[in-house]
Amino acid sequence: MPPPIELNPDASGNVPQEQIRELLRRAAEKSMENDKRQRNYTYIEREEERHLDGKGNVKKVESRTSEVLMIYGEQVERRIAKDDKPLSAEEARKEDEKIQKIIDKRKNESEGDRRKRLEKEEKNREDGRKFVKEVADAYNFHLVGSDVLDGHDAWVLDAEPRPGYEPQMKEAKFLPKIKGRIWIDKAETQWVKFDIVTTDTISFGLFLARIHKGTRIIVDTTRVNDEVWLPKHVQFHADIRLALLKNFNVDVEQTYRDYKKFRSESKITVVGETQ
Repeated sequence: MPPPIELNPDASGNVPQEQIRELLRRAAEKSMENDKRQRNYTYIEREEERHLDGKGNVKKVESRTSEVLMIYGEQVERRIAKDDKPLSAEEARKEDEKIQKIIDKRKNESEGDRRKRLEKEEKNREDGRKFVKEVADAYNFHLVGSDVLDGHDAWVLDAEPRPGYEPQMKEAKFLPKIKGRIWIDKAETQWVKFDIVTTDTISFGLFLARIHKGTRIIVDTTRVNDEVWLPKHVQFHADIRLALLKNFNVDVEQTYRDYKKFRSESKITVVGETQ
């Protein structure tokens, strides 16, 4: 393992951008390694949506709780509760049938289909590598200082879009419209927290969806089994307009718990299987 990167201010008290970019590039590589380890874990995810009216008052609260499983290398959600109440027998049966269909599809997959699926997955991973590396080039970073998160020392950096930056990937075209603060674990060189905000409207799908200026996203992670960083808490406020017709003004909070390392000998029993 290479030694941790030290950020050393110059005579003016500023950390040279190249030092920070090297930190970010290494963090990008570590992020991809971490993603592979994350696929070895199952966990429980709870998502709560608080729908707001035009004055910002909560008019409706909804939640869903899911068990996140790994099936033949694919991450799959099985909903287990709605509004913090267990699913009805019929709802649970439908969820189990959904899982069974995925299992059957993978069991009966031809060699050609399997090869195509794996090639597509590798392409997606490579695109992910390119994207996280591009993030390091899209911003000017300023060292704010240090912080301690869950007992781990972290660098704290503010990120401002770099003037003249031209996105190389289609997926990166929104980066100039986002700024924020990131925390990077000093020992692991791993991104461990984000606090970002949109500075302009971001459009997707030929203006079918728009995320308005001011949307804020906070992501907290936690160290598990001293080998992987996994999400702990995500919250964001989204002001989204779909198809130029319907607005969604909602606060969303996601929490994660009960991380368990997946073992190849583990067996998922669903409807129709004999235990």
